[in-house]
Amino acid sequence: MSRLKSRRSFLKNSAKLTAGAFLLPQAPMIVPSSFFTKDAPSNKVNVGQIGCGRIAMTHDQVETFKHEAVRIVAMADPDRYRLEAGKKRIEGWYEKKTGKANYIDIKMYDNYQELLLNKDIDAVIISTPDHWHAQPAMEAALAGKHIYLQKPTSLTIEEGRSMSNVVRQSGVTFQLGSQQRSVSPWPQFKKACELVRNGRIGKLHSVQVGLPADPPGGNTTEMPIPEGFNYDLWLGSTPYIYYTQDRVHNQKDIESRGGWLRMEQFGAGMITGWGVHHIDIAHWGMDTELTGPIEIEGTAQFPKTGLWNVHGDYEVTAKYANGVTMHINSKNPNGVKFEGSEGWIFVSRGNVGVTASDPGSGGQNKAFNASNPNILTSVIKPNEIHLYESREQHLSWIDCILNKKPTISPAEVAHRSCSACLIAHAAMKMGTKLYWDPEKEVFKNNIEANKLLSRPQRYPYGTNYVLNKLKK
Repeated sequence: MSRLKSRRSFLKNSAKLTAGAFLLPQAPMIVPSSFFTKDAPSNKVNVGQIGCGRIAMTHDQVETFKHEAVRIVAMADPDRYRLEAGKKRIEGWYEKKTGKANYIDIKMYDNYQELLLNKDIDAVIISTPDHWHAQPAMEAALAGKHIYLQKPTSLTIEEGRSMSNVVRQSGVTFQLGSQQRSVSPWPQFKKACELVRNGRIGKLHSVQVGLPADPPGGNTTEMPIPEGFNYDLWLGSTPYIYYTQDRVHNQKDIESRGGWLRMEQFGAGMITGWGVHHIDIAHWGMDTELTGPIEIEGTAQFPKTGLWNVHGDYEVTAKYANGVTMHINSKNPNGVKFEGSEGWIFVSRGNVGVTASDPGSGGQNKAFNASNPNILTSVIKPNEIHLYESREQHLSWIDCILNKKPTISPAEVAHRSCSACLIAHAAMKMGTKLYWDPEKEVFKNNIEANKLLSRPQRYPYGTNYVLNKLKK
């Protein structure tokens, strides 16, 4: 079957699954009928992995594999080398865990849409490059698969809004990889937000967010596309451009950061890469998880030479309707500092990163600090605000699937964390003060800024392609 026919077949089948349910206020949950029965295979959640790169193999799969309620059964990646390497690695994990040489045969798919048609798969983990987040999340929801999505949720505000709507209306369980919310491995983030929400630093008036920045560089030399790599599919909805390794990833060094992280064609740089994590925590402490700033302005340095073109050092100021001002820049210590009328609290990961190649990993920031040490040991009383407690992000997702509970990072909260970063990126591009309407999700009286809320999507890929097929 051709790739185009495969995509059309997938969307046609998805549309049938959701006929009569899509766009209703409260659509029913769509899951395999055997999933919640006693006859379900070993009563485990069968998981398919979409994307077999650095974050999948060194974080998402490691954190998922260790839970007994999960069985990883399939993988999809347009790079055949990475796909086969991922299969070998996971089958090796199971062999070591069970003592059985052929305990499981991981199914491989060159196109994730074929994986989504597998009715034995209950849930998917999407660990793809940023430009391939929103569309597969939407298609997974339409196929009735529960979703763990790596951040950021989308390449644009428009994509994120479409994704959030479709996921919510499908009723599947969605979790964003915003693992700083979970008490393992970083309990300090939840504690910091509870202390702020319960007034331990008085009235909150500002938040300082520090994020790293990526350096310029990259080899611009055109190279032949590696054998077994579907580069057209990898590019997806973004414009076609010649292949060079530094634009994509090192095919064989799976644990290194891909060059795509530094390309605006595929993302926005560290403002979304790390920004979704820290701004999500800022929103949690500010009680602004379902909204966004109302004013924003910023400046940034963008490379003028080389391949990599995401922002370098930058400064952004955002004001919220509750009177809090957020300052985001690359000069602040990596972390989030809440400042109130009676003191401050700083929280970060300290010297612990998700992967060894994360920018900022190994830093020496104190993970949890305050203007008065007594603030940090203050006990949250039973009648005070207690935030959602998640043991570990992947485990919490599985628990919510099995028990039909809301997750700590549902689609709309995830979209708002990402959209605040994308608005900041727009301010960096525009270099002037912008006025944002968080309800309508548009800039007020600024046509040029509103052009940054979406991008043209290359047919036959993209969130708009998914929505258009559903209308037919």
